[in-house]
Amino acid sequence: MWVCLLGFAVILGHAGCGVYTPYGAQTGGAQTFSVDYFTPVAPLAGPEVGQEFTEALKDLIQRQSTLRWVQEGGEIQYSGRIVGYDVSTSAVAGGQEVASQNRLTMQVQLRYVHTLDPMLDFEKTFSRFADFPATSDLFDVEGELVEEINEQLTQEVFNASLGNW
Repeated sequence: MWVCLLGFAVILGHAGCGVYTPYGAQTGGAQTFSVDYFTPVAPLAGPEVGQEFTEALKDLIQRQSTLRWVQEGGEIQYSGRIVGYDVSTSAVAGGQEVASQNRLTMQVQLRYVHTLDPMLDFEKTFSRFADFPATSDLFDVEGELVEEINEQLTQEVFNASLGNW
């Protein structure tokens, strides 16, 4: 019995310095998080783009960690703005000078503050894109493109902040 307890203590001692949740998020002992509204400052981004990103980030953190969301003043705080929202050509049809694919690219400038461990704080710009057929109107496919981009961006933000990658 004592041998088992001693072995368990040794394993715990070598498990590392961070505080991890059952989902693999390194919370550093924090129990709450807050996400400020990500204001779109890119000319083509409407206010709904900021709201959708903000909600997607909150949802992902709640799903992939044990952190509890609070409206403001969380022990872990996310803030920032949408600094890029652009459409460009991503592919040209063979032998022609006509676009066959367009690309919507979104850039988010993010500030991460960990009030319990300021050494973990950072500011970084994240960028992701989604392609769509040039024959499609952006306004017809924008909702699903933004959803796809938000899935990629929020996962990247999570990995950089709580995933400790």
